[in-house]
Amino acid sequence: MNFSTMRDEVILVDQHDRVTGKASKKEAHKKGLLHRAFSVWITNSQGEILLQQRAQDKYHSPGLWSNSCCSHPQPGEETLESAKQRLFEEMRIDSHLDYAGKFYYKVQFETDLAEHEIDHVFTGVYDGPVDPNPNEVADFKWVRPANLIEELEANPQQFTFWFPKVMKMVTGDRL
Repeated sequence: MNFSTMRDEVILVDQHDRVTGKASKKEAHKKGLLHRAFSVWITNSQGEILLQQRAQDKYHSPGLWSNSCCSHPQPGEETLESAKQRLFEEMRIDSHLDYAGKFYYKVQFETDLAEHEIDHVFTGVYDGPVDPNPNEVADFKWVRPANLIEELEANPQQFTFWFPKVMKMVTGDRL
């Protein structure tokens, strides 16, 4: 794998997830252009879920808790391979990933940025050490499903907008 952290472009797609072009990540998020993304949901053999807290200097959703990894495949990359690469870049985890499905969403942030994505979701099981990249991740934690539901219900503002959608894709809201 090529473990480059330069991920400055996104793949533009139509409503059917067909490639229509490419754009800079910044342009796509400023203009709300529909693009492809992925989210990774990692659990361990005890059933705990690996969450990451986004680094404070992320240009949107800084400091919020989210699924184990999320990003965008680069033009010319297969989404699964990109997800595996990014999981390693962000969390230093090498894990087999399975495809769980995809969903569409759009949200305008209070800033001048928007997310407009078709998000491909992958799941994996991992029991080894986690050594997050501090440029990407402020903190991480393993959470029991019941505790995650309580946290999400009590403090939804502490989670990324897409996190509940990823959770629903993976668990059907039944943790």
